[in-house]
Amino acid sequence: MDAAFWHERWRANEIGFHQEQGNPLLKAYFERLALAKGARVFIPLCGKTNDIGWLLANGYAVVGAELSEMAVQALFEDLAISPVVDELSDLRHYHAENIDIFVGDIFDLSSELLGEVDAIYDRAALVALPAEMRKSYSQHVVGIAQGAPQLVICFEYDQALQAGPPFSISEAEIRQHYSENYQLERVITVELEGGLKGAVEANEVVWLLKKG
Repeated sequence: MDAAFWHERWRANEIGFHQEQGNPLLKAYFERLALAKGARVFIPLCGKTNDIGWLLANGYAVVGAELSEMAVQALFEDLAISPVVDELSDLRHYHAENIDIFVGDIFDLSSELLGEVDAIYDRAALVALPAEMRKSYSQHVVGIAQGAPQLVICFEYDQALQAGPPFSISEAEIRQHYSENYQLERVITVELEGGLKGAVEANEVVWLLKKG
């Protein structure tokens, strides 16, 4: 899987992963991060998620990273915000009050560009990446965010019955990626209504990752 795969998904509007009402699990469990109002939340591979609007409306600042510029442009249109756009060496930076979105390869995003963040919200990043990329992704994000706590939402299902993305992420894999840097809490497991893509039984799992 490469950048062309995701660019084509956005070009063809094949974005079944986009939730029009935002993610209810974010709204239910975001408070577990215990952030003060004004805290800055990093959303890797953010797309045009309506979770960003929810966070902004609730008094938080947001910084995101997204490969598709089409998605980022749609995000700002949905928010009715006119961003300033800066050209960086490998990325483009869309920004306005309380929101910064970096367009390009997330592995080109450094801690210096990202700036200080108070938490990471990962609903669509880890599950979007094939197995061979997930370890390098998780290490990169932990590094550039300097070990900020995370709220991670992922899927569990029989991968043999359904090709990803989104991919199934087991508890063992979560621990493999994050146990060196965090204390892990499996907050809740919820059956995915209608199954994954209507084809296979699946659960959504909320993980809270905090510094030990």
